[in-house]
Amino acid sequence: MTRISAPGNEAGVARRGLRQRGFTLLEMLVVLLIAGLLLAVVGLAPTRNRSTDLTEEAQRLAAMFESALDEAQVRSAPIAWQPVGGGYRFLRRATNGTWQPLADSVLGAHRWEADVTGVSIRYADGAAVQRIVFGEESIDAPVTVTLYSGAVHVRVISTGIGSFGVRRP
Repeated sequence: MTRISAPGNEAGVARRGLRQRGFTLLEMLVVLLIAGLLLAVVGLAPTRNRSTDLTEEAQRLAAMFESALDEAQVRSAPIAWQPVGGGYRFLRRATNGTWQPLADSVLGAHRWEADVTGVSIRYADGAAVQRIVFGEESIDAPVTVTLYSGAVHVRVISTGIGSFGVRRP
């Protein structure tokens, strides 16, 4: 019996020097193994700790407070800090007595970099306020700003003499 080979089948392809080749079972298993390992690494990658993120945010805020206090002394004019939805801003008192946002690159409006869900501001006497005012003097009443992220909280505490520190409970 004679075999007839139509163009395009394996025998015809082999005669022309071309070879069709698919993936072997071993190659498919190797690809699946690599994909599985990559998914496992991504899934098990360490996520940021909420407490660490909040502490870093508090440290940035403490540095901003010190800059605002220095700026208020240089300008001989009060500067205020106020939390707003999703972030915070610094304000200056206009000649008409109203507070106007600063459009400064350092003391302009900022978004929280951490997941801050709440902010409270309290002076040493326990009075809660909506904003902190940095005066012309470096000595002021001690104030505590507490940042919340869910059940986690961190405090930015003023010493009253121009420096700010961060405390975790």
